[in-house]
Amino acid sequence: MSALLLALAAGAVVGLALGALGGGGSVLAVPALIYLLGFTAEAATTASLLIVAATSATSLYAYAGSGHVRWRAGAAFAAAGIVPAALAGLIATRLPQPALTAGFAAVAAVAALRMLRPAAGPADGTARAVRPLEAGGAGAGLGAVTGLLGVGGGFLAVPVLVAVLAFEMQVAVGTSLLVITVNSLASLVTRSGGAAGLDWAVVAPFTGAAILGAWDGRRLAAKVSGRRLQRLFAFALLSVAAFMFADALV
Repeated sequence: MSALLLALAAGAVVGLALGALGGGGSVLAVPALIYLLGFTAEAATTASLLIVAATSATSLYAYAGSGHVRWRAGAAFAAAGIVPAALAGLIATRLPQPALTAGFAAVAAVAALRMLRPAAGPADGTARAVRPLEAGGAGAGLGAVTGLLGVGGGFLAVPVLVAVLAFEMQVAVGTSLLVITVNSLASLVTRSGGAAGLDWAVVAPFTGAAILGAWDGRRLAAKVSGRRLQRLFAFALLSVAAFMFADALV
């Protein structure tokens, strides 16, 4: 299969994950870019951030139009994560690649296991009030993960918003897209030099397919129950984590 077809297929899957689940795009994009398209790890993480930022921003517009974005919580997450994302991006350039791969896999596995647990929320099903310090602390951690591992952070933001702040799945997905967009752009600031050397003949169609896939993902999210989406999200993350753990040990 040609690189173009692989890029289009992988991009569609990444977009579907982002549109339906509000995360998991970059945790799928990075392995696809490395193992299917032959990118180096550094180039893959930089390209992934570009792809995920563009796709998340597009999907965010759709979720905002339907009222599924909590702007106050999303702003707290995003603002708190900007500086940690930039600093962690600098640290990542000095760490050995096997350590980054193992860390990537570990974080994905933890997020997946968290998603498999029932979210604890108020008995009446309404989201509890946002606590700025709590949201900001979680946002700083997500920003650091974004900068260090080259991911958007949505695969951690969604579990936090569901389990910690008791958001409904649709609202958690929409709000996480705001966080992903800002974190990805902040991390790209420290990786801007690497963007010039990317293979744009692959990155551009990958991004286009991801944007189109995100619209299909949003329609899927409207038809499938939140709990089922959480389980789908978790099993996908566990599969990716297991593969990357194995690769890091080789």
